[in-house]
Amino acid sequence: MKKVGLIVLLLIGFVVIFDRLIMPYYISQGSSKVVPDVLNMKYEDASDRLRQDGFEAIKSYHVTYLSKIDSNIVLSQMPEAGTEVKPGRKVFLVVNKQEKPAFPMPDLLGRAEFDARQMAYRMEMVIQEVQSTPITNAEMDGRVMSQSIPARTIVKSGTAVSIVIGRYQSPVEEAKTISVPNVLGMSLAQAQKVLASAALPVGKITTQYSTFIVPNTVISQRPGAGTHVAPDQPIELSVVIMEE
Repeated sequence: MKKVGLIVLLLIGFVVIFDRLIMPYYISQGSSKVVPDVLNMKYEDASDRLRQDGFEAIKSYHVTYLSKIDSNIVLSQMPEAGTEVKPGRKVFLVVNKQEKPAFPMPDLLGRAEFDARQMAYRMEMVIQEVQSTPITNAEMDGRVMSQSIPARTIVKSGTAVSIVIGRYQSPVEEAKTISVPNVLGMSLAQAQKVLASAALPVGKITTQYSTFIVPNTVISQRPGAGTHVAPDQPIELSVVIMEE
């Protein structure tokens, strides 16, 4: 009987040890956690959520710049939400690149207005203003005659450019008028001299910020180049200034 009792005590002790020590250790070694869904969250909020769930957030960047996408929003995550992984696993969070890509300004001269607009759209540029000028060459009707930013100037996505489109008009005898000279791309001082030599005063001058175009460069004029106006017609100009 003593042997039986001893065996029973040994079995009970083994069960207790197995239940209290061996099983918890075994379970902990094989435990896993489910990765939470942090898509479309701000990176800081997503990082906090992962840390609270026992994971480590690692910031990564998308291979290309995505326009109109906040650079602090999580676009994708790896491992994906719902994946079972070990606690402490690193979770890579992909956000948008912060820098807009830079590229040479395309040459729009001679292109049809539709083609010029499509090119600007593909390069994520903004057509700020489209002016027209009368021409007598029918082959250039509807084509770009000038652009406010010279070709090959380094610009970035979102840069605004103005263009002047030729509109064919049959040659006719005109009353006493003055053809407005093209001052796009000139410095303000140079444009004022050119307009003064044509007996046209400078009207209202507006400004626009830019970090890529030389300050005081004329990027817009109204009336447009080539327009026939009465003497002393004020010409409104828009020039670039640097951001403070």
